[in-house]
Amino acid sequence: MIRYFLILISVLLIEQQCFSQQDSVVSEIKKPLLPKLIIPTTLILSGVLLTGSKTEKGWQTNIRTGVGNDYHFAADDYIQYVPYAQIYLGDIVGMNAKNHWFDQTKNIFIGGLATLVITHSLKRGVGKERPDGSSNHSFSSGHTATAFLGSTILYHEYKDASMLYASSGFLFSTSTGGLRVMNNRHWVSDVLAGAGIGILVGNLIYHIEPLKNFNPFKNTKNLSFTPVVDDKGFSFTASLQF
Repeated sequence: MIRYFLILISVLLIEQQCFSQQDSVVSEIKKPLLPKLIIPTTLILSGVLLTGSKTEKGWQTNIRTGVGNDYHFAADDYIQYVPYAQIYLGDIVGMNAKNHWFDQTKNIFIGGLATLVITHSLKRGVGKERPDGSSNHSFSSGHTATAFLGSTILYHEYKDASMLYASSGFLFSTSTGGLRVMNNRHWVSDVLAGAGIGILVGNLIYHIEPLKNFNPFKNTKNLSFTPVVDDKGFSFTASLQF
């Protein structure tokens, strides 16, 4: 069942890449919104249809039996943030990103806030019990939504520079979702919905471009941070070149 889940995400990712490759031919024209809604809507609807079903309960039983009922690997608490680190790593190594680092940070903040509100509202509104019985905040997966938001932002920022690098974040977000199920913290439907929410929010941000003209560092040619270690401890100094 884990293999089926990973294949599903991979197919959806390939579909998303196909849309982007087609759109790149007319990059100067505002991209239509509809293609950006297909993948996340499919994921969210799949999660809604599966939630509470005998099918997903059977999947959960098979997954936990396969990995062991005592299985727990806490990497999902950390790898959900890897795509965000990749965004800034691309800036550091000089990759040609779509936006200035401040705009990237702005999009991460706005997207993170929207994702947090949506997922936590659903958790409290739906009241679905987690598979491990620890709470009634199972639907949808916040970890997965956070990870896929980061992957989607990474994708939009670097798809024109390197499709391989831009898509690599989805490996970490998919792994995050898989581990949430394997760790018995979420059902498959929770993860599908979370992935859809993260991708949807990311796509909407890059379509709408909120606060597009707000960037106090827009004319900054260079911003560097230098670590300083002395007898007083460890600190950073920042330098700006205008």
